[in-house]
Amino acid sequence: MPELLPDTGPQRVLAASNLVYTIGSGLYLTAGVLYFTQAVHLPAGQVGLGLAIAGLVSLALGIAVGHLADRHGARGVYATTLVVQALATAGFVLADGFWPFVLVVGAAAGAKAAGTAARSPLIRHYGGDRPQEFRAYLRAVTNVGISLGAVGAGWVVQVGTLTAYQLMVIGNAIAFAVSATLLVLLPPVPPVPATGGPRWIALRDRPYLLLTALDGIMAIQFKVLTVAIPLWIIGATTAPHWLISGTMLTGTVIVVAFQVRAGRNVDSPTAGGNAYRRAGVAFLVACSMISLSAGTPAWAAATLLIAAVVIHTIGELWHSAAGFEVSFALAPRHATGQYLGVFGLGAGLAEALGPGLLIALCITWGRPGWYVVGAMFALTGLAAPLAVRWAQTHQNARQTHVQAAENASVA
Repeated sequence: MPELLPDTGPQRVLAASNLVYTIGSGLYLTAGVLYFTQAVHLPAGQVGLGLAIAGLVSLALGIAVGHLADRHGARGVYATTLVVQALATAGFVLADGFWPFVLVVGAAAGAKAAGTAARSPLIRHYGGDRPQEFRAYLRAVTNVGISLGAVGAGWVVQVGTLTAYQLMVIGNAIAFAVSATLLVLLPPVPPVPATGGPRWIALRDRPYLLLTALDGIMAIQFKVLTVAIPLWIIGATTAPHWLISGTMLTGTVIVVAFQVRAGRNVDSPTAGGNAYRRAGVAFLVACSMISLSAGTPAWAAATLLIAAVVIHTIGELWHSAAGFEVSFALAPRHATGQYLGVFGLGAGLAEALGPGLLIALCITWGRPGWYVVGAMFALTGLAAPLAVRWAQTHQNARQTHVQAAENASVA
């Protein structure tokens, strides 16, 4: 049992809050789009456009709110983002047209992005000597929570009534509110005083911005399992449709079982760069296998797809561990929230633009598109170690400059 629970009380509070939050997220991720299309009867095109607008609008909030968490205390700022997300989610039941839908979804997406950045100083403060490893543990908890939420969403989709969908929305909002309430048990983290120099230092850190961009390109891989493979199974293969759930379950189980272990082996920025490179190769192999599943007998297609998902998820473990490592290790402690808010821009853009890119290349173009996507991941992985070395050089120069300034002030 000790292996299943974090070492300290604050870590357990954060893990419990995260579990409750992701159970609510699992409800929405599984059936949220169906709520707006099937229950509210918005056209699918409007739902897609509204979600894209919400995703793009929310990108800048992570940086600003991360900075607030650094300067005014992360616990209160993070709890506030959860409360806002709860209220915005509850507002889904009132969204009976396109613009009300954009308003509430935009508020929820913005609060989610802001909360991710505001939570980062808490993870760094309470994560012990290796906050990256604790972040990996939280990702495993996230997959457990989303899986539990997906079970409830399955009942909602099966019933299919407006009342069932509205209960799902309210349940989601309650989960966010409970997640915020649990943070009362967390000791507050004192604000970190600002140092001299520009206020928005993360936006001036060009090596870190390059890593953000590379991680954002790599983050498109998260949409392979949730968007591209389901559409590929239905439209291009003879594999049984239940394999859609099978591929999702396979990936989830692997992440829950091995994410923490993968994080332990990625214990420096250099190791993070190498993990990006391995992830890119794994994604290239997986995409190639997915392409080969078209035009084969059902049993062969299913075998290729399951094997591809296993390899892809191994790459996902390496990619996630690399992102945890470089994003924390290359961020100065006094600006953790701001830097992690910047790093979240890459994943936010992947969230907004990734589905359309994968559909255009892998589904509309077909088999050649899978090879292009795989090559994109592999080339990104190859560039990552070079970007990490540049970022380390920049970090060392910054630390030398700060130390010299401190010595001069003492003298």
